Amino acid sequence: MTAPHDGSGTRSAYEQRGWCAAPFELEPELLASVRSRVEAISRTARPEVVYEEGSDTVRALHGCHRYDEVCAALVRHPAVVRLAEELVGEPVYLYQFKVNIKGPREGQEWPWHQDFAFWAHEDGMPEPRAVNIAVNLDEVHPANGPLTVLSGSHRLGLVGDGAAESGDDWRSHVSARLTHTVPEEVARALAVEHPPRQVLGGAGAVTAFHPSIVHASSNNTSADRRAVLFLTYNAATNAPAHPKRPAFLVERDTTPVRAAVHTG
Repeated sequence: MTAPHDGSGTRSAYEQRGWCAAPFELEPELLASVRSRVEAISRTARPEVVYEEGSDTVRALHGCHRYDEVCAALVRHPAVVRLAEELVGEPVYLYQFKVNIKGPREGQEWPWHQDFAFWAHEDGMPEPRAVNIAVNLDEVHPANGPLTVLSGSHRLGLVGDGAAESGDDWRSHVSARLTHTVPEEVARALAVEHPPRQVLGGAGAVTAFHPSIVHASSNNTSADRRAVLFLTYNAATNAPAHPKRPAFLVERDTTPVRAAVHTG
């Protein structure tokens, strides 16, 4: 990892806004390796590979760390693990690993939602003591469907229809038709006091955001792919007792992650 600044105030910014830029970026060599593995996995026929509705365009990859050594190594990267432990405040384990991909001019939106609505209602996660760490595999710019967050909305708890009944099919948790959403009119009202912010950045940029922050992303209207890798770490003392969704969506091994020894 390279460190463009010292990261002072990272946790303070995260607690206040519900998201923050990490004080490091993914090294070019590691970025290239992860991108290569993502592209190879995208060409395979696996249940963990999700497509846009009615299309053969890949929308997301799930649980890659379970069968790919490059992805598994990224989970244990010292800088990533340190950031997760700092923001959660205790030892963590990997809860989810996914890559959301928006193909050029084909990648579809993610409607307004809160991740914790899924983790609480579908998996039984007790509290939002977890963190999403997003790694840009491509440059993310305003036209290729960037993540938009409502700053500070994580402090509101679950909003909208967050208490909706659980979805019967896990695919409704990973498609453009999400089971648990924040209605558009609610999001617009929240945006008055919780300013929307597009999370932009070059390939290799790293951002952390809270499980309860209200967020969405638009369609990719550009000629550029937008792929973002998400590592979700959960507090080791906050594991769901009886998760039911597939293991590639909800990791069953709750052993705290041990950071690999960084040699470079």
